[in-house]
Amino acid sequence: MHFPSLTALCAALLCASAAYAVQDCELNGQSVNPDNGSTTAGKTGIMRCKDRDTGQLTREEELQNGRSIGLDRFYQNGKLLRERHVNERGNNHGLVREFAPDGTVLRESTYDNGSEVGLVRRNHPTGALQRATYYGTGNQGELAYAELTPRGQLRALRCGDKPLLAPLVDDAKLCGFAGGPASVDMFNDAGVQQMRARYANGQRQRLEELYPSGKPARVEETKDGSRSERRFAEDGTLRRETLWQLDGKTSSKTLEREFSERGSLVREQKWAERRAVSDASFYLNGQPKSRMQYSRDGNTDYVDETDFYDSGKPSRTGRYAQADRYNRTPVGTHQSFNPQGRLVGESIYDSRGRISRERDWDDDGKLLHDDEVFEDGSRKAYAK
Repeated sequence: MHFPSLTALCAALLCASAAYAVQDCELNGQSVNPDNGSTTAGKTGIMRCKDRDTGQLTREEELQNGRSIGLDRFYQNGKLLRERHVNERGNNHGLVREFAPDGTVLRESTYDNGSEVGLVRRNHPTGALQRATYYGTGNQGELAYAELTPRGQLRALRCGDKPLLAPLVDDAKLCGFAGGPASVDMFNDAGVQQMRARYANGQRQRLEELYPSGKPARVEETKDGSRSERRFAEDGTLRRETLWQLDGKTSSKTLEREFSERGSLVREQKWAERRAVSDASFYLNGQPKSRMQYSRDGNTDYVDETDFYDSGKPSRTGRYAQADRYNRTPVGTHQSFNPQGRLVGESIYDSRGRISRERDWDDDGKLLHDDEVFEDGSRKAYAK
């Protein structure tokens, strides 16, 4: 992470607060102008700048042979606001701290040539710890963190593959690295518990998100190579359930169910090897409403569809060749049925999705039409 030069940062902030503020700077007792490199060329020491009108310190910048290397401080209204160290490339390198006007440290971190590494501390305005974060080297990013409320209660937690947050946070205990699995409660700023979790050796085994009443709104559980997520109404009724199969750091969905307000199953989808297997919906009386079965033959994907009456008897069946989610072609024999289960309609499609034959029956099973259908839409009745 790279930061603007102190000169640019100062200029932006000073312009926002006092558009016509003028600074007077000195180095080793001599007047210098940071905007005129000839006044600082070849010089070493701490350059200090003050606001001409108020006399308040605005900046301190360490120079080495005329270059900004080392300590770099910025002040606002005479109060230290930010302190960092800069390397020969102009990047943050070493300790960086930010302060409140009363001197409280708000943030403290360590940089390696412009990138945050190791343990980073962010504080509440009171000085109490707000967030502890551990950054890995290279492009690893955040490896672990813990957030605390102003009351000092845990708000959020992410565990690493080993304890990383000490001495700011005892993640060896919280993340279950010592003494077996650990149960952890998490709260909002008002002190109301909003989550509880269980960790073992840095792995989260269970997480519950809670309603203000304390009842679970969402429960996520990981065990035996699978992960489940269940969502509940506030009265405790299960509304959604999802299952994943875990493979190292990747996961694939295998099952998803949706439930009505009464708790009855209204939809169920299944996957295998990252491919859809089936998609079924249900009436509130528990009878099937529709069902789609997915399959593949060679390079062609098919879906077999069945719709049902609320009695559970099929009303329509048919197969489709599916090019993608939105483009599909009817193939084979499609049939429709009356509520008593008697066949009343049949359409036969060729491989290009065109009807080649169409038949209809009345509710008593009497054949009404039996037509050959041609490419131009014209028909010819089959001989009886």
